[in-house]
Amino acid sequence: MKAQTRAYLDKANENIKAGLDLIRDGHYEIAASRAYYAMFYAAEALLTEEGHEFSSHGAVHGAFGKQFTKTGRLDAKFHRYLIDAYRERQAADYDAPAEVGLEEAQTLLNQAKEFLAAAKSLLEQ
Repeated sequence: MKAQTRAYLDKANENIKAGLDLIRDGHYEIAASRAYYAMFYAAEALLTEEGHEFSSHGAVHGAFGKQFTKTGRLDAKFHRYLIDAYRERQAADYDAPAEVGLEEAQTLLNQAKEFLAAAKSLLEQ
């Protein structure tokens, strides 16, 4: 595994841990943002391992869908998780009030954990 791939996986793990701490402290909007970034870094890890590098979120989303879900290497739900989490992150970061609650933040973090586990499993193959 490439060093950069490992670094992205580590960042994904850190964001999940931070999200859990933020939920515990009642910061649901920020936790939603961390959940998105955990998925984003996991997607970047997969793409990096295959020699791809992108400079925008949209490019990562598109390449992830093309390389991993359209090919059937990963379930299409993970592409949907990434896109939906991005929208939630945008709202959480820029809308006032964003109104992300406990349940939504927990759902996003659970999806991030599932996303990261799937990415790691694919990388181990």
